[in-house]
Amino acid sequence: MALYSEKVMDHFRNPRNVGSIENAAGVGEVGNAKCGDIMKIYLQIEDEIITDVKFETFGCGSAIASSSMATELIKGKPVSEALALSNKAVAQALDGLPAHKLHCSVLAEEAIKAAVQDYYEKAGIEYDHAQFPDCASCGHCDET
Repeated sequence: MALYSEKVMDHFRNPRNVGSIENAAGVGEVGNAKCGDIMKIYLQIEDEIITDVKFETFGCGSAIASSSMATELIKGKPVSEALALSNKAVAQALDGLPAHKLHCSVLAEEAIKAAVQDYYEKAGIEYDHAQFPDCASCGHCDET
């Protein structure tokens, strides 16, 4: 049995939406100190719809595949759907990840949430701080 699914290998070998967006509406960057993966997601948003999304990922094949799949799953979708995207949905869309690589799908979810939070803050949009688990410690919020 192969360690990685064909979808993981396809998104690793042929990643979608690679790059950056100049003057992005929202940018989220997260990292995992344990494995060294760093993921950055850029969002372009018009009328609460993600019209473009790009990523830059420094990491293993699973991190690149997770970034690629996550961007495909949210492109053209409302911001609310992007916020609802879970790491499990990313892993399922890739036909699974090995247990020791599930943290890569978690990074994709966290990077998207960080980019949406950045968008909300740049645009002055009120949002539910509870949607962002690390919000109280992120330094962006006045709330505790």
